[in-house]
Amino acid sequence: MSLSGKVALVTGGSRGIGFATAKVLSENGANVAITGKVQERLEKVSSEISNSFAIVADVRKTEDVKNAIKKIVEKFGRLDILVNNAGVFPKIKKLHEIDDEEWNEVLDVNLTGQFRVTKEAIPHLQKTSGSIINISSDAGLKAYQGFNADAYSATKAALIVLTKCWALEYSKDKIRVNCICPGVVDTDMTKPFVKTQKDRDFMNAEHPLGRIGEPEEVAKAVLYFASDDAAWTTGAILAVDGGESTK
Repeated sequence: MSLSGKVALVTGGSRGIGFATAKVLSENGANVAITGKVQERLEKVSSEISNSFAIVADVRKTEDVKNAIKKIVEKFGRLDILVNNAGVFPKIKKLHEIDDEEWNEVLDVNLTGQFRVTKEAIPHLQKTSGSIINISSDAGLKAYQGFNADAYSATKAALIVLTKCWALEYSKDKIRVNCICPGVVDTDMTKPFVKTQKDRDFMNAEHPLGRIGEPEEVAKAVLYFASDDAAWTTGAILAVDGGESTK
């Protein structure tokens, strides 16, 4: 298996794309640590994924992040792969309707949270010439009429540029940093947008390939970037979105 002997951390790994990613990495030989805020959900998910290790950690809290990285290294002795997946989606509002607290909450999780985790992981990834995979969004690639989630779009666009910055900063350490930009994927986060069959038909039609995505399809892209098959790939931004961002 392509990741045999490697250790991965997937933030926000208790559901959706994070869960699918942790499962795929485990199935391909990795020991996988998953983090999230809800202990019961983490424990349930961990029981469904072989070679997994659940750690309650909030990416908004520096001490939580430090503790998680410490526990991973104590348990496995190394860290090879970081998947920055944790994120939140705000209520749909126009810019002038967003208050400071709502704006800052999204930035704290989706952008500063990625900074906190990556900062703590880097010293260990330097030792293993590791791989970082950032989960952004096609909302970070372009603006969509009526989307009205400005803080979310801003964080996802920033993560795309940070991917390129980190790829250059840590290339001398042979750390590869790549980014995946999913379109609408069938997860708990997107359920409010596909409540009815009419909603789903609309969302399917928005994607040139005729349907929204499945979490496993994003996870398999993560697997490529995490594996040695991508040994000469860094700073790449990959849209996994059924062609939505090409319109």
